[in-house]
Amino acid sequence: MDLDGVGIWSSHLRFGDAAEAAQAAAELDELGYRALWVPDVGGPVFEALENLLGATRRAVVATGILNLWMHEPAEVAASRAALAEKFGERLLLGIGVSHAPLVDQNEPGRYRAPLRAMSGFLDALDTADPPVPVASRVLAALGPKMLELARERARGAHPYLVTPEHTATARAALGAGPLLLPEQTVVLTGDRAAGLEAARTFVAGYLQLPNYANSLRRLGFTEDDVTGVSDRLVDAVVAIGDEAAIARRVADHRAAGADHVCVQVLTAGNAWPRAEWRRLAPALLG
Repeated sequence: MDLDGVGIWSSHLRFGDAAEAAQAAAELDELGYRALWVPDVGGPVFEALENLLGATRRAVVATGILNLWMHEPAEVAASRAALAEKFGERLLLGIGVSHAPLVDQNEPGRYRAPLRAMSGFLDALDTADPPVPVASRVLAALGPKMLELARERARGAHPYLVTPEHTATARAALGAGPLLLPEQTVVLTGDRAAGLEAARTFVAGYLQLPNYANSLRRLGFTEDDVTGVSDRLVDAVVAIGDEAAIARRVADHRAAGADHVCVQVLTAGNAWPRAEWRRLAPALLG
């Protein structure tokens, strides 16, 4: 299940109306997007994956990410196998440890030793009946230890909220073989000021989560950048502008070592970005 080109990362495809999600997935598949990525915060994620797989013919459908604290490994393995039997090997499990403020919200203290938790989850996937093949999983990896685990125990890494500079660092850590599949958030707009503020609001929410804040500090952003959500930081994380500007950012990731880039489009009022997906297709896929 080698991935190249560009995909779409979308919460709408996971949590939006299922019929519209299927229609949108079919159109994205026809446009030529190589993968459809959906988030997970627990619940019936495999129902959403089946909906997307059933609506598409070529695109890989991927979790970005499957939260390991919210699923039993044996159930994950059985569900993945059932979908592979029905649709072929088009399902990629992006697996992650999420973040302490989210995981501990209803059960304080549950989020402990995330690297060990990931290793144990992978052990359970390996020994499940049937097991989850290494080729069918990647890890949400930002820091060096999780990137090392992604290199050794998975098909590669799916970093989220990163820059092309992080992509270069991740490629160096992974080496030449594993897949590197970063997410890139974008605002397709001709209004620079409005786009910057929309992007700032988006980024500020994620900076409340220590893993992302620490990742950006490792990339050289200052405490003032992180706490103040500076223009410099926002522009580095979110591509703001027209089709050409967004295509350049995707190209920067590819030049830094990404095999595939999944694009998340921000819209006013969190509306379905179907028009934006259509507009971006010639620039990103042509």
